[in-house]
Amino acid sequence: MKENKGVTMISLVVIIALLTIIAGISIGQGSKVIKSSQLENLKTNMLLIKVKAKEYVENANFKLGTNFESATDKETRITNAKAELKGEEITDSSIFSSGININQETITNDNANYIYYYKLNTTNLEDMGVSKVESDASNGWYIIKYDVKNMEVEIYNTKGFEMDGTKYYSLTELQNINS
Repeated sequence: MKENKGVTMISLVVIIALLTIIAGISIGQGSKVIKSSQLENLKTNMLLIKVKAKEYVENANFKLGTNFESATDKETRITNAKAELKGEEITDSSIFSSGININQETITNDNANYIYYYKLNTTNLEDMGVSKVESDASNGWYIIKYDVKNMEVEIYNTKGFEMDGTKYYSLTELQNINS
């Protein structure tokens, strides 16, 4: 009489359990890889924008100059300097989510110090040479903080990036995350 050498029910259950464990580990690792790639993609986009924005803030600083002959001269130079900046100037802080530490008072006070916030749309990014990057309400707006006097820029994304229950919005914050 031949012995049946098929798979027993116990061995089938063990195999299914092992496959389930392996699948769970793979999915967990896959999620980490996806999250890490999203972080790197956002940082890369923000770095590209920062490099381009640096050029505009330097041109604005040059147009602003240092010595003003009169109040009219100062206003003219500020207008000429701001014409160098890309995007749409933000005068209302409502675009910023509650997690971004920028409010109406900050915007008003910073304007006196030649600090301006500009919202970029996708067309602005393309004009800057940053293509295939979306800047809109669903993907998050890219915001540039131009510090014309000190020739510095900070880049924000209104959607931000969430890691371990904390949301990060600025390039500086994102660069400090260890993915």
